[in-house]
Amino acid sequence: MFLKNISKFISNYRYEQATVESITTVKAAFLDFWGVTYRGVNEEPPQIVLNTVDEIFSRNFNQNLKASVIGTNFKTDILSAAFVNGVSAHVLELDDGHRGAQIHLGAVIFPTALAIAEAYNLSGREFFEAVMVGYEVGILLGKIVNPEHRNKGFHTTGTIGTFIAGTVASKLLKLDDDQILNALGLCGTQAAGLLESDHGGSMGKALHAGKAVYNGILSAYLARNGFTGSESIFEGEEGFLKCMVLDNTDYKVEDFSLENVLKDVGKVRVRDIYFKKYPFCRHIHSSIDTALKLKASIGEEYNHIENVAVKTYSVAAEHDNYNPKNLEELKQSLPYAVAISLVVGEVSVDGINQLIEFGLLENYSTVDKVNSIKNLVNNMIILSDDKLNELYPDKRPSNVIIKLDKSFRNGVFQNITLLPKGDFENPFELRDLIDKFKGLNPQYDVNNLTVIDSLEEYSMNYVVRKLNG
Repeated sequence: MFLKNISKFISNYRYEQATVESITTVKAAFLDFWGVTYRGVNEEPPQIVLNTVDEIFSRNFNQNLKASVIGTNFKTDILSAAFVNGVSAHVLELDDGHRGAQIHLGAVIFPTALAIAEAYNLSGREFFEAVMVGYEVGILLGKIVNPEHRNKGFHTTGTIGTFIAGTVASKLLKLDDDQILNALGLCGTQAAGLLESDHGGSMGKALHAGKAVYNGILSAYLARNGFTGSESIFEGEEGFLKCMVLDNTDYKVEDFSLENVLKDVGKVRVRDIYFKKYPFCRHIHSSIDTALKLKASIGEEYNHIENVAVKTYSVAAEHDNYNPKNLEELKQSLPYAVAISLVVGEVSVDGINQLIEFGLLENYSTVDKVNSIKNLVNNMIILSDDKLNELYPDKRPSNVIIKLDKSFRNGVFQNITLLPKGDFENPFELRDLIDKFKGLNPQYDVNNLTVIDSLEEYSMNYVVRKLNG
């Protein structure tokens, strides 16, 4: 059985197997996760989750095992803390991901690992082992099921993310092979997350990450206590692949060559994850990068733009919401992302919040820049380009073309981006991640982050206490 072999990999993996490159990448991802989550907890969705947890459980757990809610001064039970932290990590649209697996990984891995490692005061090495197997298994499974899984309307962060959280929790709880297999079986039957939540302008997208964390941890604890799960949940006749990846008429498990896939277990390159610069869906980032290049050419003369054409691959072109009603819809709107880039020249959480305050999502505004953004949106077309479509998913290309009026150059400016900033082939430097952290959390003492450099030498209780200030 496929998951039996995955379970053996999880239980046998040791810190010493990780390459220096992988460890360095994971430390960068942890730093990035902390900055995004520390800021994210203040957003409305995590606050609603926090209040709901309080309402249901009253925070009266009367137990010794406690985990921190990042960015706050209190602790709660492992499940609730991890759940809140998962929502906080994903809510800003700034968490890491993987292009081929089409999944956000850190928002599921780190909340799971931190809650358990802190509660049991595990070592930094144990924490790293769990994080590494989380990335390895998550990337492997995500690449197996996509793009078909995503094309059927599933949000991989919620679905495969549940397997990831179960993997991380199982490793930290030191489950044996059979227990891990049961945990993964239980993860498979709880795996959920629909893209309609993402594109429908709801808070459900952030819930997917938090619920994946919650269900993965729950599965591991249940399995540890003898609760069984189906070992064929992934490839079985009524399992994950058949029901959530392929159409029934085309169903052939052998097409996935799962036995050959197993040869890659433990060989996935964690370095291939991407980091995000802008608080928009990743499919929009190459268009933002391209628009910012054009902004450098036209400066503040954006009012002379007659029209804008964005040619991109079809998945990105589907993000064509010209009239977002709330922040969640805005983060999925390619037209607004490009217009903001061309007018403001900066795409940040604070900048977008200010634009919303100035009436960006309202029918009327007295602020010139807001009205300029809306005018550009009204004069923009989004096109799916066949040639660019052929490059996806290996690339995520976007070609932005702007036509200026006769009073200003009367010319056409265009530029193309094949891969957005933050991918392995177009990487961030560590200083870029530090700058991102500072931009999100200007009051935070970044000297606290130095504990991440030698994470292996400390207990996770100390690490969390240090990072949480």
